[in-house]
Amino acid sequence: MSKSLPHLCQAEMGRLAAAGVDVPLYARRGVSWGVVHLGLGAFQRAHQAMVFDRLLRAGDGRWAVMAVATRSVRLADTLAAQDGLYTVKLASWQGESWQMVGAVVQTCSAKRDPRLVHAAIASPSTRWLTLTVTEKGYDADLATLLLDGLHLRLAAGLGGLTIASCDNLSHNGDKLKALLVDACKNSALLQWLQTECRFPNSMVDRIVPAATSQCGDEAAIAFGVVDDAALFTEQFSEWVIEDNFVDPSDAQQLAKAGVTVVFDVSPYEAAKLRMLNGSHSALACIGAVMGLATVFDAVMQPQIRQFIYQFMTDEVMPNLDRPGLGDYRDTLLDRFGNPAIKHSLHQIATDSSKKISLRWVPSILDQLETGGRIEHLAFAAAAWMRYCLGQDDVGQRYVISDPQAQLLRSIALQMSDDIEGAVARFLALPGVWGTALSLMPAWNDAVTQAGREMLQYGVAGALERLLAARP
Repeated sequence: MSKSLPHLCQAEMGRLAAAGVDVPLYARRGVSWGVVHLGLGAFQRAHQAMVFDRLLRAGDGRWAVMAVATRSVRLADTLAAQDGLYTVKLASWQGESWQMVGAVVQTCSAKRDPRLVHAAIASPSTRWLTLTVTEKGYDADLATLLLDGLHLRLAAGLGGLTIASCDNLSHNGDKLKALLVDACKNSALLQWLQTECRFPNSMVDRIVPAATSQCGDEAAIAFGVVDDAALFTEQFSEWVIEDNFVDPSDAQQLAKAGVTVVFDVSPYEAAKLRMLNGSHSALACIGAVMGLATVFDAVMQPQIRQFIYQFMTDEVMPNLDRPGLGDYRDTLLDRFGNPAIKHSLHQIATDSSKKISLRWVPSILDQLETGGRIEHLAFAAAAWMRYCLGQDDVGQRYVISDPQAQLLRSIALQMSDDIEGAVARFLALPGVWGTALSLMPAWNDAVTQAGREMLQYGVAGALERLLAARP
């Protein structure tokens, strides 16, 4: 069907607009970009670029994007053939809608055309330099690419840039600045970086599944064009950024487009890590051992949903400072219940031994220090230990994807014979729990009790008993 349709491009905008499609009607051809973005992946196009599209639609032309593919030459060429245009399907439990995005006005490949990247950074029109290169991308090659462009900018006598990481890293702006400062060997450039540029910390949140051919098929039906770069995402989106810009007026403009601009991003980072990520890890271990497949499957179980609600409300939220925590919790539960997002529980459980120290341990320590409740956190911990057995409660085997998988399974195999000893061995893993928790008998006892009930009644039965015992 789609082969007979025209390809999405700027020349199709008039026809689509006449047909009632909400297309980006702002100037796009021959315009000067204001943002150079590194990391032309699905997340940026379904998150940050959509914010800039709203600003451009409102008449502020300074937010057009030169998008740099750091890995995929093909994607840069695909978007170039479509004049940077693409469509996004947004889905929630309430339904779905489509949007056409035009913020990307030019693309290039860092691997193929590094000099174009340098020139883009040094362009007089460039105001912002942004990144979504994944947590692993903050390396020497990235530093060299950026510093070469920034050095050209300094040599041209141009002003500094707002350089913003949008990767899922705590204190990402600080880390990006440290990377460049440590790699910079030119004293004049170093001074310019530290005095003329700004590196705001930010927190970003939106689930963006990998693009599939189905996205393109649905876009063809929705718009009557072939879109080889169509995307799918959830309705929810959040971008919280520190008020630390070269141009202070950017704060007001971003706020108009739905960005939360704050003095300190840390409370939002902590809430995401402990509430969203912490709940995800608990859901993954509990649901997978019960034989469930996805987050949606798990949260649709009334007992699991009640558990996660109480987990966040009673044992995580008391230690957080993010404004509107109750609303944030309810939004998370709605997102978990989005049937359009097929988020695998086993995928979330991957590398749990590396995630627990960030997602659960801070809440555990805070609760123990203040005398707060810990039974839901302890249940989640015991569920992870039970998950490490590699077999669910209905007898299905699965592979434990974790750097310590062999050790973890060997400990889990001891649980049925010696639950106290197995829990003690699990809790003695310093890379998972740190050292403080091993000195706290109340924590050891709570996890051991939860583990004992899981062995006796199964995870579902133990969960039922936990919820029934809650005053």
